[in-house]
Amino acid sequence: MPLINVKVIEGVFTEAQKAEIVQELTEAMVRIEGENMRSLTLVILEEVKSGDWGVGGKPVTTADAKAMAAGTPPG
Repeated sequence: MPLINVKVIEGVFTEAQKAEIVQELTEAMVRIEGENMRSLTLVILEEVKSGDWGVGGKPVTTADAKAMAAGTPPG
């Protein structure tokens, strides 16, 4: 029974995007392990508080992540 744990910064993804993440990760595992394992494939999506995520020794906020997604450097 696979467990996929994904952590994202809060407020970056919409509810629809989070649902798509869960669906697509499940589909990827089913392609690898077979259809019979679909009902046993568990995906947990956890949101980490803005600023509690660090990259390169610096905290990353929701605004920073959105800026990076838009192609601009974080402020």
